Amino acid sequence: MGPLHGVRVVEVASIGPGPFTAMLLADMGAEVVRVDRVPSTDGPPDASPTAPDPGIDVLNRGRRSVAVDLKHPDGVSTVLRLVEQADVLLEGFRPGVMERLGLGPGPCLDRNPRLVYGRMTGWGQHGPLASAPGHDINFIAVAGALRGIARPGERPVPPLNLVGDFGGGGLLQAFGIVCALLEARVSGQGQVVDTAMVDGAALLMAMVCSLRAAGRWTDEVGGNLLDGGAPFYDTYETADGEYVAVGAIEPRFYAELVRGLGLDAGDLPDQLDRSRWAEGEERVAAAVRSRTRAEWCERLEGSDACVSPVLTVEEAAEHPQLRARGTYVEADGVLQPAPAPRLSRTPAAVAGPPPRPGEHTDEVLAAWRHTPEEIARLRQAGVVA
Repeated sequence: MGPLHGVRVVEVASIGPGPFTAMLLADMGAEVVRVDRVPSTDGPPDASPTAPDPGIDVLNRGRRSVAVDLKHPDGVSTVLRLVEQADVLLEGFRPGVMERLGLGPGPCLDRNPRLVYGRMTGWGQHGPLASAPGHDINFIAVAGALRGIARPGERPVPPLNLVGDFGGGGLLQAFGIVCALLEARVSGQGQVVDTAMVDGAALLMAMVCSLRAAGRWTDEVGGNLLDGGAPFYDTYETADGEYVAVGAIEPRFYAELVRGLGLDAGDLPDQLDRSRWAEGEERVAAAVRSRTRAEWCERLEGSDACVSPVLTVEEAAEHPQLRARGTYVEADGVLQPAPAPRLSRTPAAVAGPPPRPGEHTDEVLAAWRHTPEEIARLRQAGVVA
């Protein structure tokens, strides 16, 4: 019974950021039906190597699945029947694919003028690269986000696929979808939400743009407060080969860090003297290497020194702060992040396990106003499975 209870979503199966958006909506109480493809008799599809077994794919949690042949005219008609009763449609194909299938914004909004039509792509619906392939690393590279995630003299490092796929993609699309839903309640009209990961990655650079305008950010790798150049905002190896993260930006936090590390402030460069940051880095690194990660956490974690352990997912789930909040949960035998953020009156929840493709075909079609005779005919024709 989350805040989106009563919202109906049709998700045309895709990978990565699209399912993440659908997961967020399902966690918040929306009824999400995933339209998967009918299994091909020509062999397995060209699946992404990042796609796990469907039964443990956390991104697909909390919804039901129907398997529909979208290349069959009756398959398109079946999806349009679902669209008529939906509040949201989500798709993640390259521009033009849904139009060629007969499921573009035109026919869908004709059937349901209040529909919010969410489109997830890397490059957006127009522009010279709109139809080009790509992945997170390509989108954040062009957006200007990847360039500064590096060490001086070294290559930029992919920040997993968190910035483009999930932060600038799926999360931003969920925000756009909810905005459009709120507007539709006032106007009675739906609209298209064009989410491009390259746009989202650029949007996440807003603070960097402000710092650049103020002359406080440089394109020199490792020359800025937040890119690992400052000795008080970086990661350091401990005596046992583990790591701690240091984020002592403010002067009083930096002073506490210096005291906690057992260093003499008088022997250190001025905190904001960028020309001597490398020297400060060496002094801090040498101090941190003198103790284990556990010893530093016992000494400094939770203090104004802003020192934290760098943890694996399994370790994070057992951290006292995250355990107290239930930040990670085990659902259906899989360790996974709990829904967020927390709402006091209409809390979110993991609504159920990830479905197998087509697991709920008959159940969903019946609930969405298909008669038993219609379902039997579609099955016999191979339109659904």
